[in-house]
Amino acid sequence: MLTEMHIAVIGGDARQLEIIRKLTELDAKLSLIGFEQLDHAFTGAAKVKIDELDFSDVDAILLPVPGTDLQGQVDTIFSNEQVFLTEEILKKTQNHCTVYSGISNSYLNELLEKTNRRLVQLFDRDDVAIYNSIPTVEGTIMMAIQHTDFTIHGSNVIVLGLGRVGMSVARTFFALGAKVKVGARKSEHIARITEMGLIPFHLDEIEQIVKDVDICINTIPFLVIKSSVISKMPAHTLIIDLASKPGGTDFRYAEKRGIKALLAPGLPGIVAPKTAGQILANVLSQLLIDDLQNRKEKRT
Repeated sequence: MLTEMHIAVIGGDARQLEIIRKLTELDAKLSLIGFEQLDHAFTGAAKVKIDELDFSDVDAILLPVPGTDLQGQVDTIFSNEQVFLTEEILKKTQNHCTVYSGISNSYLNELLEKTNRRLVQLFDRDDVAIYNSIPTVEGTIMMAIQHTDFTIHGSNVIVLGLGRVGMSVARTFFALGAKVKVGARKSEHIARITEMGLIPFHLDEIEQIVKDVDICINTIPFLVIKSSVISKMPAHTLIIDLASKPGGTDFRYAEKRGIKALLAPGLPGIVAPKTAGQILANVLSQLLIDDLQNRKEKRT
C-alpha cells in the first residue's frame, strides 16, 4: 500500500487515468495538476493548480510518457492551462522526491542534475518497452491499412532498427505475409534478424534496399530516412516513423516528393490507452511501493 505517500501527477493523456486509478486503489494521496477538464473524480485525488500545491510535502512526481518539452512544458490534454516543471518547483521538494517519466530529454536531464533529484525513465525498462510494443504494433498495422491501397500480405516492408519495438514490428508484419527486410548496424542484430527468418541489411545499404519498398517503418530516434534515401523510394511508399519526436525522417523532403510520411510516437496512448496505462500503472505502483519501503528501512 502507498498510504503514506503523496504523489503529484502532472499532465498526461488517457494513460494517466489508469495510473491514477491504480494509485488510488493503493491508498496514495494524489494531487492532480492539469486535469481541470476531467469530469471523472477519483477518491483520494484532488485537482489542484501547480502554483497552489505545496511541493515540500510531495514524495514523487509523475510526468506523462514524453516528460516535458525542451522548454519544460508538460502536455495537459485535460486542461487549457500551460504547465511547466521548473527548477524552482523541484527545489521545494524533499531530497527523496523522485520524478517518474516515460522518456527524458536535455531539459529534463539538466533540471534533475541541477536539483539533485532522481529521475526514473520507465521506457528504459525492458519490461515496459516490451509490453508497450504490443499496442505499438497494433497501431502500426492500423496505420498501414488506413494509408495504403494494397494488402500487407505480399508487400515489401522495411523495418529500421531491431530494438524492442523493431523486433515486434518485424515479427508481426512477417506473420501477416509481408516480405520483411530489417536494417541494423550491430553484427549481433544482423545475426538475430537472420535467425528470425527475415532478410537483414546494414543501414549503410539503405539507399539500395528502399528501391522497391512499399512500407518503411522506422524505430531509430535519429535521422536515418534522409532525403537521399527518400529520393530512391517509389512514389507509393508509406513511411511510418515510430521514433520519439522529431523522428528519424526528413518529413519536409518526403512531402516535397509526394511520399506520405507519418510521425507516430505514442501510438499505445492513441490506439489502446487503457492497456498502455495499465502497463505503466503496474510497473509504477511496484516502483513506488519499493521506494516507500526503502525509505522506511532507512528510518529504522
